[in-house]
Amino acid sequence: MKQDIYNHFHQDEREFVDRAWEWIVNAGTYHETKLTDFLDPRQAFIVQTLVNRHPDVQLRLDGGYDTAERCRALIAPDYRDLSEEDMGIKVLSIYSGEQKFLSLEHGDYMGSILGLGIKRSKIGDIHVLDNGCHTLVCEDISTFLDINLNQVHRIHVQSEILALDSLRTHQVSLEQMEITVASLRLDAITGDVFRLSRSKVLVPIRAGRCRVNWKVEEDPSSSLKEGDMVSMQGFGRFKVLEVGGMTKKQRQRIKIGKFV
Repeated sequence: MKQDIYNHFHQDEREFVDRAWEWIVNAGTYHETKLTDFLDPRQAFIVQTLVNRHPDVQLRLDGGYDTAERCRALIAPDYRDLSEEDMGIKVLSIYSGEQKFLSLEHGDYMGSILGLGIKRSKIGDIHVLDNGCHTLVCEDISTFLDINLNQVHRIHVQSEILALDSLRTHQVSLEQMEITVASLRLDAITGDVFRLSRSKVLVPIRAGRCRVNWKVEEDPSSSLKEGDMVSMQGFGRFKVLEVGGMTKKQRQRIKIGKFV
């Protein structure tokens, strides 16, 4: 891998860059086809960027529905028709008759699935519904989950494997809030959104637990801009919806959309 390619990515991403480049070289040189597990948007961006550097390789990204956040990547020689290829995605429907089931959240389902020893990359988007949950999963682990997922946050559940055309999605809900900060620094905005003091918000950022647009950001002084997506492990995520004017005290007005 050439150093100029590395320069475009964070040092922590080099291992994934190397793997992705190997998939691409194998497709272009040895006519191999690679179907990845689910990638987050940052990983998908890296793969797309590398595919663009190889004239004999093409890419298909598919997460099971049009607006999927997490997608599987199909990397293949440019002469293949990928439009009808099976992307190996199933819907795991999770449901229960218990009343407490209605209060379960995204993290509850995710925690129970990962607790079975499943890697995060095997799971796509999770849609919490009024009467259950539809989760996109890799086909190769769908039967295992169907058999072994019997409990979510101490609530007994049942499951069923469905085809993609049975998928039900939910609209992402954003809780809007307006804050004023001294600057557009990552630590200033993140601290206000999650109600953390400056000293407490620095810890997860410097520990690599904060991502901006799905890329690890360890510099607390880095600036955010309109449209940026910020997530911090253990706290949640938010989007910078609008950067407004200044207050009389010369503080920046910002509109935030917090994912709930």
